[in-house]
Amino acid sequence: MIRFIIKGLLRDSHRSILPIIVVSLGVMLTVLMNAWITGVMGDSIEFSAKFSSGHVKIMTRSYAENTAQNPIDLSLSNASELEASLNTEYPDLTWVERITFGGLIDSPDENGETKAQGPALGMGIDLLSENSEEIDRLNIRNSLKRGNFPQNPGEVLISEQFSQKLGVNPGDEITLISSTMYGSMAIANFKVSGTVAFGFAAMDRGAVIADIEDIRLALDMYDATGEILGFFNEGYFDRELADALVMDFNEKYSDPNDEFSPQMVSLTDQGSLSMMVSYAENMTGIIAFIFILVMSIVLWNAGLLSGLRRYGEVGLRLAIGEEKGHIYRSLISESVVIGIIGSTTGTMLGLFFAYILQTKGLDISGMMDDAKIMMPTIMRARITTETYYLGFIPGLFSTVLGTMLSGIGIYKRQTAQLFKELET
Repeated sequence: MIRFIIKGLLRDSHRSILPIIVVSLGVMLTVLMNAWITGVMGDSIEFSAKFSSGHVKIMTRSYAENTAQNPIDLSLSNASELEASLNTEYPDLTWVERITFGGLIDSPDENGETKAQGPALGMGIDLLSENSEEIDRLNIRNSLKRGNFPQNPGEVLISEQFSQKLGVNPGDEITLISSTMYGSMAIANFKVSGTVAFGFAAMDRGAVIADIEDIRLALDMYDATGEILGFFNEGYFDRELADALVMDFNEKYSDPNDEFSPQMVSLTDQGSLSMMVSYAENMTGIIAFIFILVMSIVLWNAGLLSGLRRYGEVGLRLAIGEEKGHIYRSLISESVVIGIIGSTTGTMLGLFFAYILQTKGLDISGMMDDAKIMMPTIMRARITTETYYLGFIPGLFSTVLGTMLSGIGIYKRQTAQLFKELET
């Protein structure tokens, strides 16, 4: 029966080509839009994760309670040993050490006297290692405005806006005045190698980015770090995996009675990120549902119209003695075949274009020159497990449902009316 139906569809292109094209286009749009929405909403979360929270973050228990103050006196000690253990026990994540610190930046004139001063929010990251991923992770390469990346110890990057406020240019010296890990005053000189502009006020107002080893030396933090951030190697946050990882780590390493014992927290446990993740998940689901519903109605109507246009054929088949139930079942079988072919073709096309958007992305940096919010400049799609089967909902079920509704009219056809139709 199925072989007969497929042969009929192949030989009668007018009966199959247009419905398959309509289903394929509808499914392609559904798959592509779902991947695009998932990617855009997820990238906004990933952008925040890369700058501050990581997918998971490890701090001392007391540091976690005062994380908004960036208390370096509560930092993790023996950081290299802990990171080595993390790389061994949790190899599915990339682990990086960071030190976030505050201080005062002093800009001297040609006589060594203070020319200008300003408060700074500093970040110590791995800038000088050959295989460091931090420059690309923080999008520093695309944010460079003047000068060059640090090549030697003692060189730093500062925000473009901050450099103009201090009257500092690449090649000039600046002085950091802060406090050490043990509470004493810290004074260290750095050379400005370049300036950066991230596009949002929190960083552009007074950012200083230095190599983490220079900050350790300046703030007396030998083998210590403020935070250890973990990023899933797949590149996207997974709430279930993160929660399981947090539970496992804290059972092994965290001691509630020791304020300096390490504690791991998930991205969703930091600030307002939990609400952001829930909002992104809900919005992705709602938008995807609306789009699927719209495409379902379109394909439902396509199946309905296709069935109505074939009433003449149905009438002829009834006139020569074919049973109504057999005709009805054959029409449904045809719609199933058309739905499967169209859904498969549309899903493959949608995945193809989604893959291009996932790897290449859409550069909107030209629209972000005056942006004041923290968001990525390259928007990408994201292919998930749902992307592979989501298109079959409107593509198969809606097409079959439309055919079933239109086919009900078969049982209302009268033999006397059929002969009048045939005479005309």
